[in-house]
Amino acid sequence: MSSRSELGLALVVLAVGVFVIVGTLGVTAATSALGVGPRFFPMLVGGAAVVVGALYVVDVLRGGHGDPEESEDIDVAAATDWRSVLKVAGIFLAFVGVVDFLGWIIASSLLFFGIAWAFGASSTIRAAVIGIVVGVGTYLAFVKGLGVTLPGGLLG
Repeated sequence: MSSRSELGLALVVLAVGVFVIVGTLGVTAATSALGVGPRFFPMLVGGAAVVVGALYVVDVLRGGHGDPEESEDIDVAAATDWRSVLKVAGIFLAFVGVVDFLGWIIASSLLFFGIAWAFGASSTIRAAVIGIVVGVGTYLAFVKGLGVTLPGGLLG
C-alpha cells in the first residue's frame, strides 16, 4: 500500500469518526437509570475513530507504513477487483434505498444474498437461504431480544 493510499485511509477513518460524532449530537432521548443514553456508544466509537484516524495520519506523515499482508492466500500484488467493489457499493446503496419500503427482513436478506453473490458464492440457493436466515435472525435479535424497532415494510 502506498503512502498516498494509507494517508487516504487514515483521513477516511478520521472523517468517519467526525461524521459519527456530528450525527450523534442530534440524537435526543432519555438516558437510562445508569446515566447511559443512546448517544453513549456512538460517541465512544466516533471518538475512538477520531483518535485512531488522527494518530494514523500523523504516523503516515512521519513516514510510517503498514506491513504487507503475509497470508498465504492473499496476493498483495494483485490488482483491486473494482467490479466486485462496485457491486458491493451498489448493493449497499440499494439496501439503504429500499429498507423502509421492503422492511428489514426482506431488505437485509437481499443484502446478505447480494454480498455473497458479488463475492462469487458457489451456490446461489445456499446464499439465498443463508441470507434469509441471517435477515430473520438479526430481526428477531434486535426486535425481540433488544427491543429495537426495525422497519417492518411489506411484512409489517
